[in-house]
Amino acid sequence: MRGAVRGTGFYGGGSARRRGVLAGIAVAGCGALLAGCSASGGAPPGAGGSPPGSPGSPGAASAAVSPGAEAPAPPAKGSVTVTGEMAKGLDSPWGVAVLPGGDLLVGSRDKGTISRVRADTGEVTRIGAVPGVAPGGEGGLLGLALSPHFASDRLVYAYFTTESDNRIARMRYDEQRPPGQQLGAPDTVLRGIPKGVLHNGGRIAFGPDGMLYAGTGETGNTALAQDRKSLGGKILRMTPDGKPVHGNPEPDSVVYSWGHRNVQGLAWDKDKRLWASEFGQHTWDELNLIEPGGNYGWPEVEGKGGKGGFRDPVAVWKTEEASPSGIAWAEGSVWMASLKGERLWRIPLKGAVPAAQPEAFLTGKYGRLRTVTALGGDRLLLVTSETDGRGSPEAGDDRILKLTVR
Repeated sequence: MRGAVRGTGFYGGGSARRRGVLAGIAVAGCGALLAGCSASGGAPPGAGGSPPGSPGSPGAASAAVSPGAEAPAPPAKGSVTVTGEMAKGLDSPWGVAVLPGGDLLVGSRDKGTISRVRADTGEVTRIGAVPGVAPGGEGGLLGLALSPHFASDRLVYAYFTTESDNRIARMRYDEQRPPGQQLGAPDTVLRGIPKGVLHNGGRIAFGPDGMLYAGTGETGNTALAQDRKSLGGKILRMTPDGKPVHGNPEPDSVVYSWGHRNVQGLAWDKDKRLWASEFGQHTWDELNLIEPGGNYGWPEVEGKGGKGGFRDPVAVWKTEEASPSGIAWAEGSVWMASLKGERLWRIPLKGAVPAAQPEAFLTGKYGRLRTVTALGGDRLLLVTSETDGRGSPEAGDDRILKLTVR
């Protein structure tokens, strides 16, 4: 069965790749499968306790506007230009956080370390290791995020696998200390997220409301996705201290939505709607519009089931063409990195509906694609994932590519 194969390390093997010239290559897109979409992306963290797009939140009015009243849709056909490499020779990169000034923090899933990448030279310097990381299978050091108040508190948040669970911790980043010793002791924000060899989720991000969101997996135990008391197979929403927050479905729980198989992509659009990418099993991978209290169906439904009580995805793909991980929003579209699919998907949006069929870019050129990060305007960063044990690494892998998109 394909679901079992994907969980045991045989899916997403690297195909033979034709490396494109990195500078100034405009890549033509190809058509996709089924559509149904909306927007996504990265508004800067702000203040407030209500979830974006919910009644009383800053994005409520725009999120409720009918599709016909939305801003003009992006063009049906887009483009991607690879303008260069920001870094290469990375080991199992997964989480990325953009520092003030443009340098990056990049986590190594399998080594449990965080490195700083200089934006101007691409120089990679290890700043420290995260204590307690126990890599294995799809687990290890996963998502990274900066505190909304990073300029003053210097806190870096990390989602990682330990010997007993997945958890979120924060560490103070002190650039005045020697390289390799710049991370302070971890302060655990949330513990007890189920762990497994597979389906650990792992993406974290601060939303426009200043709250911390996390995508989790059901570890292959499908019942966890529908168990409201479990943190597995969920999207979680919490304060920066890891506490439940006003606007969650239950006031004493960090669970925000459920019925997920394995969420590895989170992003907000310009109207503060939350989008998430999700691994399917045998048939359909998904892009979902996330609403508080939504049940997204797994394991009862995979893809668009049309069943009462469950929310259907807004876009689906055959699993061999996607296996999605990170997502970002830019230029009116969601951009989705695909592992097994080895391509970058563009989903153009008109408000909360698809503006056109998704397009695929860079198919097979750089292997497995793990993380896509918006830099503002038409600029993205794209992280490859050939050294994660499931790819076919070549000289220079793994890389962070600089993209200009439309």
